Amino acid sequence: MHLGLPSVDSLRCHSEDQQPDPEVVPTNSTLETVIQRKKKQDNKTSEKSSKNRHELYANELDRLTVGRVPETEDDMIPEGEVILTINIYFPGNFEKFNYVRPHMTLLMTGSHTLAELRDAICCVSDLQVCGEFSSTPDMAPDFISKDLFKSAFFFFEGVFYNDMRYPECQDISSTTIKWTKSQNFPSFSQAKMEDTRFVDLKVKVGFPYLYCHQGDCEHLVIITDVRLVHKGDCLDKKLYPLLTHKNRVLTQKCAVCHVFISRWYTTRDQFAPSDPCLFCDKCFRMLHYDKEGNKLGEFLAYPYVDRDSYTLAASPPAGELPYPDTHTDPLPPGTQPGAKPVWGQQPLGPGAKAARS
Repeated sequence: MHLGLPSVDSLRCHSEDQQPDPEVVPTNSTLETVIQRKKKQDNKTSEKSSKNRHELYANELDRLTVGRVPETEDDMIPEGEVILTINIYFPGNFEKFNYVRPHMTLLMTGSHTLAELRDAICCVSDLQVCGEFSSTPDMAPDFISKDLFKSAFFFFEGVFYNDMRYPECQDISSTTIKWTKSQNFPSFSQAKMEDTRFVDLKVKVGFPYLYCHQGDCEHLVIITDVRLVHKGDCLDKKLYPLLTHKNRVLTQKCAVCHVFISRWYTTRDQFAPSDPCLFCDKCFRMLHYDKEGNKLGEFLAYPYVDRDSYTLAASPPAGELPYPDTHTDPLPPGTQPGAKPVWGQQPLGPGAKAARS
């Protein structure tokens, strides 16, 4: 009986005196397993990178900062300086990842203050704009939430560190302290975050602490590593706090075109397919205004900040508005590159507490 077994020669992909390379799959083989392996290898080399823009940004940042030495000696991190790795988690009311996945990871030195950590944390609730703008969509706002509500605190090991850098700042931890006294909790103390450096803290590595801002937006803060600086670190202290990771969240696309990131949030809208509804700037204006810019119909419109569209860098300075993400959203028609977009072209969020995170 003939079983059709392959000969030894058909199993050999190279001559007897040739040393094979295990990483190279031959192209002229008649074995089906080798043919399939060759196809899989070719597909891997032709596949597009699965990394999202945040990972690409982090990789680029690593290449630019690892082992970087400053131009002047004054900007050199001194020998013996402490480097801390700090995870900032999503707010407690973020429905998908709360207390599970870090929103961003920062490297900071022991000489940094808690106020500098606060300025490096980028949260969408700081970028909200209060007000309803259906009648005046081009009106530039005077402030964002971070400009209006500047109070915040960190809580580390029984101490509330309040941000008191501005006259508008209030001690928002006092309410909690009064409540703890009425419940017979151990006493808590207070300090200013702008006067407290990390080297002054007594903390536990891996222990969850608290950052609270905008009244009720609460983030877990976990220090995951404390070590001395070494030559492989970025040695330019001007680049710290150094962002090393930012978690990716899917953007909310326009309900009409399903292409661009949402910029407007409408309610009581007779033109919208749902209530509430999200629109990109172009669809919002085409659907709700005539050629002269006059409002059509009755609706309420609030600027919307997408959780994933604001920049990867730290929060913008007070008074500055976030810009569109150039990776996902082109500049609006008529906007020159580098120019400040007009109101309604920025990723600003529904006012008040309509879409707080």
